[in-house]
Amino acid sequence: MKLASLETSAGIRVVAVQQRDGETQFVDLRAIDDSLPLSLKALLTREDGIPRAAAAAQNEAAGEHIVAGRLLAPIIEPGKVICIGLNYRDHAAESGMEIPSEPVCFSKFSQTVIGPDADIELPAVSKQVDYEAELVAVIGRRGKNIAAADARSYIAGYTNGHDVSARDWQIGRPGGQWLLGKTPDTFAPLGPWLVTADEIADPNQLGIRLRLNGETMQESNTREFIFTIEQIIEHLSKLITLESGDVIFTGTPPGVGMARKPPVFLQPGDVVEVEIDGLGILTNPVSAAQ
Repeated sequence: MKLASLETSAGIRVVAVQQRDGETQFVDLRAIDDSLPLSLKALLTREDGIPRAAAAAQNEAAGEHIVAGRLLAPIIEPGKVICIGLNYRDHAAESGMEIPSEPVCFSKFSQTVIGPDADIELPAVSKQVDYEAELVAVIGRRGKNIAAADARSYIAGYTNGHDVSARDWQIGRPGGQWLLGKTPDTFAPLGPWLVTADEIADPNQLGIRLRLNGETMQESNTREFIFTIEQIIEHLSKLITLESGDVIFTGTPPGVGMARKPPVFLQPGDVVEVEIDGLGILTNPVSAAQ
């Protein structure tokens, strides 16, 4: 099942995404089952949330509950945005860095999160803003000290993510300012929707690619992960309680702009697409911050 957050004339709604006659349609689940919450994050906090949403979607008939609106990020305000650096063997190689012996972790603030078609805004104080396509796992239930063998049972689903990075701040400032380089406003696009975990046979075997103005810049497969999603969750949960709606960016493949010769950085007017097998396409234009 595909679930999305849609801004409608009546407010934000959790919708099921369906294809009918070649058209993408959105089913207002709350209109079918008024016990369902209005946000996807709230839906995930309920033990029966996804099953009830699935039941409501199956009860849609003859297009009676189709609703129009603007897609937002699936999780609009995640409690945690946790990111993993250097998690593809081929990306570590192009960066000239050693393969890490354990996951390299950092975070972004929640105001970095934007949805499909929203602008990535380039700060006036950065001239080297880079792109990074990433698979994102969305946590479905609270847990700590989670064993890798149990990790997938804590994942609600997956979505496309874009870890936008200001390299001249992340790397070029004194001491390396990872926080400031990674967390400017709009630097974590998510979407277009959440694909529930039951639809993804193996998240560690997914093709991933990024296109910049129609040109493929990154293309790899999550089988190149240094640390699987299960290992990442085990590692994080030793120290951090993971909660429903937390999002985990799992690292980016090779082809990033700073590694190219000459380097390629995002410019106003660019359009970036992140595509992962089975998860749709996340598209965002680029503009100068006001």
